[in-house]
Amino acid sequence: MQYIHKKNHAGGDAGAQPVDFVDRRQTAANKEPLFRVMVILNVSAWISLLVALVLFHYARPEFISGVQKFWGVKGRIDWSQEHIDGLLATLQVCLGLSLVSMILRVRRNRRKTDNFGVNLFILVAIAVISLITLYTAIS
Repeated sequence: MQYIHKKNHAGGDAGAQPVDFVDRRQTAANKEPLFRVMVILNVSAWISLLVALVLFHYARPEFISGVQKFWGVKGRIDWSQEHIDGLLATLQVCLGLSLVSMILRVRRNRRKTDNFGVNLFILVAIAVISLITLYTAIS
């Protein structure tokens, strides 16, 4: 069996492939619809985490300094329930989008050169820890 020592269309070394090898992939990996859906889900999940951080900022009690106490300026000392509800919903959406994106990546990545994406694990860990902390703090 003859072997060729040139680069194939995908860019890999074709040294271990026979001469009659045909690359069935017609489109580049970053042009596939499934890859684009995964990227959109991943970006949406990170944006939802940023929205959750903004909601957390507005949900927490306000810091009342000594000057505010002296002048009699009132501040909120309790958590805002409306913002907490939005925060919980946003974190759940973030977790769901991350898990769906991870499942799609597992289904799509079959080659040794495919990366899995550590950022999804980080995002899931942040969302799960945040949800557990919020649920235990609320109840």
